[in-house]
Amino acid sequence: MHVPIAAYLVILFVIIVAGAAQGSIGFGQNLITVPIIAVLLPEALPGTMVVVGVPLSLLMAAREHHGIDRRGVAWIALGRVPGTIAGVVVVAVVSSRLLGGLAGVATVAGVLMSLFAGPVRVGPPTASAAGVASGIMGTAAAIDGPPLALLYQHHPGHAFRPTLAVCFLLATAMSLFALALAGEITGAQLVLAAALIPGSLVGFAVSRWTTRALHGRDLRPAILALVTATGVAAIVRAVVG
Repeated sequence: MHVPIAAYLVILFVIIVAGAAQGSIGFGQNLITVPIIAVLLPEALPGTMVVVGVPLSLLMAAREHHGIDRRGVAWIALGRVPGTIAGVVVVAVVSSRLLGGLAGVATVAGVLMSLFAGPVRVGPPTASAAGVASGIMGTAAAIDGPPLALLYQHHPGHAFRPTLAVCFLLATAMSLFALALAGEITGAQLVLAAALIPGSLVGFAVSRWTTRALHGRDLRPAILALVTATGVAAIVRAVVG
């Protein structure tokens, strides 16, 4: 895989910005980076971005480990397994374009419903359901963040960020295992990931200041805006793709 220096520098800058955004709010790295990489270097996907996300999620989980909802994570992980299997089955019978569009519509609908509904209690039924939805959407359309973000949208940032980080780590482990079995991770993708990880670390370092600036503020508007943007982007890709 040949990577022009100009393309590398652009992607590295985007990785820094995305790392700062995810480190500050809790998710959004792939929303920012994947569309850019898909245009500049499509052969790098999905392996490169799956690997690049690992150090950032580890650091986020460690930085605010006291806020992790461990019980919620356990139920989400329990739901993620059958959700991932269901996603694989769905992929086999439905086109990826249609799946992306349906996932986008479901995401936007979830945002609209959350605007009129009260806070959802995170318990075994809701957490496992979010895990199932995340597994299906993540496997079938690479959109696994919205169900989890909507579930935890009313939680303070110091709980929202590390909890989602741990969920993303679990999802990444499953994705890496599946991609490796399918032979979809190449040596060139790993080399590029290693070259981009410093950018992700710089973004995380920047987020230390932005996180302090956001301390005590309601992150829900930013969370819902990012979730909506994810859904709209998926719908647009399905329509014009």
